[in-house]
Amino acid sequence: MKALFNVKIMKEIFLFIVISAGLLHQINSQNIVSYTDPFIGSEGGGHVFIGACLPFGMVKLGPDMVGHSNSGYRSDSDIEGFSHTHVSGTGGGAKYGTVSVMPVSGDFDLKNYTSDWENEKNTPGYFSVTLKKNKVKAELTATHSAGFHQYTFEGDKTHIVIDAGHFLLTGSEYGHGPFGEAQQLVGSEIKILSPNEVEGYTRIRGGWNYGEAYTVYFYVKMEQSASQFGTWKGTEKHPGNTAEFDSGEKTGAYLSFSNVKEKQIKLKVGISFLSTNKAKANLEKEIPHWDFEKTKTEAEQKWNEQLGKIEIEGSNELKTIFYTGLYHSMLMPVDRTGENPLWKSDQAYYDDYYAIWDTFRTTNPLLLLINREKHTKMLQSLLDIYKHEGYMPDARSGNANGRTQGGSNCDILFTEAYLKGIKNIDYPLALEAMLKNAEVPPGGNEQQEGRGGLRDYNTLGYVSTDFERSGSRTVEYANCDYAIATLAEGLGKNKIAQKYYKQSTNWMNLWRADYEDRNTKGFIYPRLPDGNWISNYDFMEYGYWPVKFYEGRSWNYSFYVPHDVKALIAKTGGKEKFIKRLDIFFAEGLYDVGNEPDFLTPAWYTYVGEYALTAKRINGIMKSSFKTTRDGLPGNDDSGAMSSWYIFHAMGFYPIAGQDVYLVTSPMVNSAILKIGNNKTIKIEVKNASKENMYINAMTINGKAWKKAWFRHKDISEGASIVFTMGEKPNDWGTSEAPPSMSDPK
Repeated sequence: MKALFNVKIMKEIFLFIVISAGLLHQINSQNIVSYTDPFIGSEGGGHVFIGACLPFGMVKLGPDMVGHSNSGYRSDSDIEGFSHTHVSGTGGGAKYGTVSVMPVSGDFDLKNYTSDWENEKNTPGYFSVTLKKNKVKAELTATHSAGFHQYTFEGDKTHIVIDAGHFLLTGSEYGHGPFGEAQQLVGSEIKILSPNEVEGYTRIRGGWNYGEAYTVYFYVKMEQSASQFGTWKGTEKHPGNTAEFDSGEKTGAYLSFSNVKEKQIKLKVGISFLSTNKAKANLEKEIPHWDFEKTKTEAEQKWNEQLGKIEIEGSNELKTIFYTGLYHSMLMPVDRTGENPLWKSDQAYYDDYYAIWDTFRTTNPLLLLINREKHTKMLQSLLDIYKHEGYMPDARSGNANGRTQGGSNCDILFTEAYLKGIKNIDYPLALEAMLKNAEVPPGGNEQQEGRGGLRDYNTLGYVSTDFERSGSRTVEYANCDYAIATLAEGLGKNKIAQKYYKQSTNWMNLWRADYEDRNTKGFIYPRLPDGNWISNYDFMEYGYWPVKFYEGRSWNYSFYVPHDVKALIAKTGGKEKFIKRLDIFFAEGLYDVGNEPDFLTPAWYTYVGEYALTAKRINGIMKSSFKTTRDGLPGNDDSGAMSSWYIFHAMGFYPIAGQDVYLVTSPMVNSAILKIGNNKTIKIEVKNASKENMYINAMTINGKAWKKAWFRHKDISEGASIVFTMGEKPNDWGTSEAPPSMSDPK
């Protein structure tokens, strides 16, 4: 009986442990948002969005500060309102910042109702701040298409100001003409429907992509009716008025309240790109109640669900950087299915690909891995844009393509999706769109879409100095040509494949073997249409549009041959000279972790059998360049591209975009579980994990010893178990076989 009793007790204890472990796992999953800090990257050029939204949500409701930034947020100036549309992590001229709402206490001055502030808080789906001058606590949450505002006032005189003409105004210092890359007001209109309802629209053009005019319609509903109200146009205030028609000027409305219940005003704002009635329908569908906490909790739950697609173990600092990065990778592009004002389609519609030049390298491969359904819809929307507008975008915002910074990088997205087994994509149509990029000059503004300088590229084999960004365009087009060839071969279009495999060597046409800098010989160099090298070239020139290399120098782009690193190594003179070149690149401060052209370069040591040097470089960059502070990102986050770079390396592997290859790097997590759909997971275990142990000394995939410092997508696509065994010093692991290159024997 005693033995039986012990067995019974043991079973109960075991059951308790199992249940407790399950509950603990569930609790950890539910509290992932607690590890996010959206303020990381809000200063120091990260330009991340601050405010409330859902994953890929249309509404991004947050504060706009005087002086503005690309995301509206600044930590050094007063708040002028809370607007409902923003982008995240971008550079150049600003976009959006429309439909602004501002609470005001006391005597209301239309000319200046900005306020200093304190006690700000931001978590996924929620933002709050105390407006000191305006004497109000502002709280914001959001659904996909609507914002929920809750304002708690100190004083008795309370007002809500709605600015229909508001938009972010930065960027005139960039580009040509009086507006540069800045937005411009086309028109606005506002109407007070009742003491607690307001509707209207804002029409804006311009911004970073020089976009056509876009219109954001809105419908506002307040829980309590106003006792007084009025409107304004331009700078003229109209007390008691209920409407301002569109005359190309700023318009707005103000509503004043007396005897506010519990000194709190709640209001909801629905937006739409179609009409005010659609904005109202969006609001009524998504927030049919006045329970602010309910909406806030639901937003947090949605974020937990998405962030829970990767569960990691590690230090709290690592978790904070990692999950904040994962949060940032799910802000854009924006799902605007059902909100396309340009054409009617049964396909998904996404906007704010801002820009694929940034995201194709990291953000898109990450979403492909952990959010395949969402990523598939994004690709479908790109094809739908092609069908209706003639080109897939390399960037798109405000329902308008532009700007193309380098290659036609949709090419890379579709080839990678094909290689990684993404279904429900019309790949023949994708190839057609890719060939349009490669063969039909876009004409007019060659920054809008397609490939600029195609006249030269398809005749001379390089983009000449007759066109801007000639050096960077040439090497990027060569990589895109490799993507075209790969997909064409997969679809049995062998003649097309052979043509584009050959064109993918065009980068060699700009390789100037005799040019020397810093005791290093051979570089990508600008070339005239007649075949001569440009004379008196400033080799250290750096800039954006009217330059030879975009956001980089020849040094940076002379490493950019991701489809054929083996051939690049040969061009530089072999292994020892290639290593020397890399070492000089980092030692001389030429490497820029904050710009995408250098994302892959620290891993190039692996291609010459020096995995340990790759691990050391990447581990050092991650520790020195990514922090939990507000300036904790090393550059623009660029729609999560910078954050996704960190996420991959923290897990110990990194994608070569447009291929099915991942390079093994230097994991920083203790363990990770990636949920890749259909109840499949990739489980990563890191043995001997510590800050000192940066080198992989052994590795297994699904229990099989793995000697290579790379693997293919098929090795993990059905779920996998990866075990890294770390050491403080390197051994010969990862040196046996270089990752694949185009020039490898077939």
